[in-house]
Amino acid sequence: MGSPKAFSSCLPFKLTYFAMVMNNPIIGITTDIEGEYFRIKHHYVDAVLKSGGVPMLLPPADNPHIYAEKIDGLLIPGGDDLDPSYYNEERLPEVKIVSKDRSGFEITLLKEMMKLRKPVLGICYGMQLINVAFGGTLYQDIEARLKVAINHKTDYHMIVITENRFLREGRFSVNSTHHQAIKTPGNGLSVIARSTDNIIEAFCRDDYPFLVGIQWHPERQLEEELSVSIFNYFVRAADGGE
Repeated sequence: MGSPKAFSSCLPFKLTYFAMVMNNPIIGITTDIEGEYFRIKHHYVDAVLKSGGVPMLLPPADNPHIYAEKIDGLLIPGGDDLDPSYYNEERLPEVKIVSKDRSGFEITLLKEMMKLRKPVLGICYGMQLINVAFGGTLYQDIEARLKVAINHKTDYHMIVITENRFLREGRFSVNSTHHQAIKTPGNGLSVIARSTDNIIEAFCRDDYPFLVGIQWHPERQLEEELSVSIFNYFVRAADGGE
């Protein structure tokens, strides 16, 4: 054990670091449920930390409004599939649903965040959940419902991001690991990116400080400028910036 003198000499650094962290925006990240465990891939935490946010993992709870009051921004990450009953469809065999304990909690938390006009970012499943929460629908399985030129389940493909105030515009190569996609955009959501075979890859809400849904996984591409900019914009919005 270190001496009292050695410990006291560390205090200014510890207090400075604590103050710095406490001044940074807190980004809540919802977790998945796997048996008796809550689960989240570390990439989401890494992306938030790299962008200057303080990640806080949010397991499903009965009072999500408490979370909404405490956090500065909400990140709804990837996962399996949203139950099609949310958009009034029968489940196809290809669908592997997320627990309604998770999805129901996330929809309620999203609504609480919207009341407070706090930033929200949805990635993959998170994007799809936001879309359905706003009254949109999904293709339960791309291959079963659409004729497309790209295999969206694996590898990389090109997307085109059009004019908007949240993401960089242009053509980009992004990773692709999804079998579902947006069919009908939810109320108030504007499509701002599509793949070259016309799958919706991103949307936003123009009349809201920051609400963005992204179909690919920027948290896995933190060496890419586009990915870094997405999390920087999100964390800056959570810190009160534009």
